[in-house]
Amino acid sequence: MKTKLIILLLFISGYCTAQVNTVDYRRNLSKRVSLNVKQERVGHVLQMLSKAGGFYFSYNGVLFSQDSLVNLNVKNVPVREVLDQLFNGKVDYKENAEYIILRYAVNHLTIEAEHIANGDNEYAISGYVVDTRTGNKVKQASVYEKKLLQAALTDNNGYFTLRFRGEHSGVILTASKETYRDTALVFLADINIKPEKYEDPDKEKGAFFSNTFGGRGIWRFLLSSKQRIQNLNIPSFLAQTPFQASFTPGLSSHGSMSSSVVNKVSLNILGGYTAGTNGFEIAGAFNLTKGDIKKIQLAGLFNVVGGSVMGTQFSGAYNDVNMNVDGLQVAGLLNRVKSKVRGLQLAGVGNLAGKDIKGVQVAGLINVSKNTTGIQLAGVLNKTSGRLKGMQLSGLVNHAQNMEGFQLGVVNLADSSSGISIGLINLSNNGYRKIMAYSNEVINTNVAFKTGNAKLYTLLIAGKNFSDTARVFTFGLGLGHDFILNKRFSIATEGTIQSIYLGHIEEANTLYRIQTYLQVNALSRFAFFAGPAYSYYVRRAVVLGESYKKELAPAWQHSFKNGAQGWLGWNFGLMFSL
Repeated sequence: MKTKLIILLLFISGYCTAQVNTVDYRRNLSKRVSLNVKQERVGHVLQMLSKAGGFYFSYNGVLFSQDSLVNLNVKNVPVREVLDQLFNGKVDYKENAEYIILRYAVNHLTIEAEHIANGDNEYAISGYVVDTRTGNKVKQASVYEKKLLQAALTDNNGYFTLRFRGEHSGVILTASKETYRDTALVFLADINIKPEKYEDPDKEKGAFFSNTFGGRGIWRFLLSSKQRIQNLNIPSFLAQTPFQASFTPGLSSHGSMSSSVVNKVSLNILGGYTAGTNGFEIAGAFNLTKGDIKKIQLAGLFNVVGGSVMGTQFSGAYNDVNMNVDGLQVAGLLNRVKSKVRGLQLAGVGNLAGKDIKGVQVAGLINVSKNTTGIQLAGVLNKTSGRLKGMQLSGLVNHAQNMEGFQLGVVNLADSSSGISIGLINLSNNGYRKIMAYSNEVINTNVAFKTGNAKLYTLLIAGKNFSDTARVFTFGLGLGHDFILNKRFSIATEGTIQSIYLGHIEEANTLYRIQTYLQVNALSRFAFFAGPAYSYYVRRAVVLGESYKKELAPAWQHSFKNGAQGWLGWNFGLMFSL
């Protein structure tokens, strides 16, 4: 079985090799600029280049003296050549979508071939990678052929061997090593070597993802040390193929170059490691992707993506995306996106978004984001650490720093709120925390806790009729709105529902009230209020407890056909702000 699998992968590899196309990303290093400066500081020259090219530089301040004075006169020249003139080969350049990263790279490589063989349907090269300054052999350097997608790492003696199947008139080998500048040499079939300067046609092409992926977190457990070293040595080269197949990240139809290839279709029996997918990817257990996913990715257990997902992502347990998600993301347990989500996140346990949500988060337990414009729906907790302009719906707790939308939950929390919250408790730093003590025609002593804001607040109500012969207990809740007239006067309108206990809890009666009252702020924290109310009372209790009130409704009540009672009443009391 193992032999058949290896033969299958070799066949697929040969087919894909013939279909390889290098990814053509026109990047910042290839942008052409014109500049004419005399005795100008290096730091200022970099600022001028940054402005002219529409990008940013990233570098360590000790890399070079920023106050050094330089003369530079270039016209319509690529940025790479300007930097070569400016730093005279002592600085290396890497790039991503917005930045050119300057790194110390005084070291230079060369490839010294020891043996070249061109036999029947096979081409083989072996030799050494050498530091041109010291003459020392360089270990763990990557030597690869870009078109054929074959690569090797040098051993501790700087030695490598590469074999290529098929008819080849020649190959172009590139040597890469972190802190060194790349070198490329052409090896011809007649065993002549062209050591003169070779202009690499791919040198202006780069990758969109950060090189930090592949060396931390779950990647450390699933990638071999050789694969992680390859990532460090070859961070920017990308190629495209129509198809790849992997059994594990180390056993792939693209071999150790799998992390530099974007595929249209990727089939990973157990798990795979690729640069990206622009089509469809499926794995029995996991997918590791260094760059972007476009269209569809499925895995039995988890997907981990170093770039963004633009399409659809499914996994049985866990999805982890280092940048953005545009589309649908579904996981049985957890979705984690480091940056923005524009679309839908759906997880059995939790969704975590490092930045903004514009769409929907649905989770069985918890949703977390920075800013939310859309809907968060969770069984237990929704948390927005920034601004909420959408809705939070949870079975227990909602929290937003700046709440400008709508919250529905048992407890709703906000640092500041200008929206609407519906729950048993609604707390914000600029909202209501008020205790009300009042009396009415039904029960002589009532207490309510008022939370929310003027737009909509919640009342938690408890009351007792203090009497030896007409006892009544009540508890309930209500919603209200304050019409603010001025700093001193306001009018409240409320609707409440209360359970009336008259000695038998299984036969509790229900009291519905609509009430309005005038509130007068006597002091900064104290107010008194009074106003009318209308009650609708539904009686269920047949047997009343001893010493409990026999008739809740006053004498002026009127009866409805269904046996319920209604009447006009009143409220008056005091209110204290916490």
